[in-house]
Amino acid sequence: MNHRLSAVTPPMGWNSWDCYGAAVTEKEVRGNALYMAEHLKTYGWEYVVVDIQWYEPGAVSSLYRPFVPLEMDEYSRLIPAENRFPSAMNGKGFKELGDFIHSLGLKFGIHIMRGIPRQAVHNNTAILGTSVRARDIAHPNSICPWNTDMYGVDASKEGAQEYYNSLFNLYAEWGVDFIKVDDIADSRLYGIHIPEIELIRKAIDQCGRNIVLSLSPGPAPVEHAEELKANANMWRITDDYWDRWELLYDMFERCEKWSEHVGSGNWPDCDMLPLGHIGIRSVDGGGSDRWTRFTTDEQITMMTLWCIFKSPLMFGGELRDNDEWTLSLLTNRAVLDMHRNCYHSKLVYRKDDHIVWTTKDDSYRYVALFNATDETATILVTAEQLDVISINEGTELWTNQSLTFENNRIEFKIQAHGAKLVRISS
Repeated sequence: MNHRLSAVTPPMGWNSWDCYGAAVTEKEVRGNALYMAEHLKTYGWEYVVVDIQWYEPGAVSSLYRPFVPLEMDEYSRLIPAENRFPSAMNGKGFKELGDFIHSLGLKFGIHIMRGIPRQAVHNNTAILGTSVRARDIAHPNSICPWNTDMYGVDASKEGAQEYYNSLFNLYAEWGVDFIKVDDIADSRLYGIHIPEIELIRKAIDQCGRNIVLSLSPGPAPVEHAEELKANANMWRITDDYWDRWELLYDMFERCEKWSEHVGSGNWPDCDMLPLGHIGIRSVDGGGSDRWTRFTTDEQITMMTLWCIFKSPLMFGGELRDNDEWTLSLLTNRAVLDMHRNCYHSKLVYRKDDHIVWTTKDDSYRYVALFNATDETATILVTAEQLDVISINEGTELWTNQSLTFENNRIEFKIQAHGAKLVRISS
């Protein structure tokens, strides 16, 4: 199975983390799925992803409760907490929730932590498909610095592959289409875990279901780009991203560094879109229950950069609370067509935080002009810089305004932290 076929275009969906942290419930997941099916599916949004600790009965926010009992089956595999996910009762796991999401024409995703549950290791529980037990494959010195749920798995040990195979066979039975694996791709602290990534890739390939593989957190090390491209569909190029300008500003450099590695089935990931109503039960990112702290200009800048770079798009807010403005960002068909179909996205120039990117599809050339300064500024780009013969007219895609250009150049006065996205004939 060619894993690149699992994500031919950058995945688009909703993830529960930015609004509910570790504490999302089945009712909330179903509600957001219904909203997506009604309002967003026709625009290409399709994944509904349950983020971290769905197996923790007492989770209340994004603050993890250390060393608490987790829900687990007899084969060392974590299963949904029934008090939060009632349809999981009687050993059904996420099967009914997955079936519901599929019935809406959407796809179902979950988050997992790298490794094997510590409680499985302490109790030395069984592993399906092998006679070895949890303690035999654990790497107890390989731990997550911010979560106590798991030990790493020693890829050199007999039974390590069988453990991951049993996990993904279970997820395939549940109808999972997307897996976000955490504590596996960060270049800082304990480093990227290539051997476990390879175990997971093999486990997906043998499970009989196309599953998109997303690796977190970041920043993933660019020197491992080829290994990431060989094994995963998405990998984070940043730590957790929140609604703060300095984090958005930093993303320009990250996108520039990773742009040459963007391609079908391989999507360097700028992380979720902290838009709309977030922080409901998530206290990360320096905020609590709030609407995004990004200005409208900053929201346009973020959506423009994510789309021209071809990052996956995972909305983080409570969809059912969307206002007209937020919904408009997610349903601009011209921008999303560019995101889906463009190729050869690249930086044209960056000077004094005046930034221009370009990309193209089979019909058009696209030009994004960013003012990353703290004051209104004039941003321009010439036909020569874009390597086109002439620039006469085009459309600004966020406003759908038809424009005529003079002197073979595109020029705008742009508000601080703002952007323009122009479509011209190729």
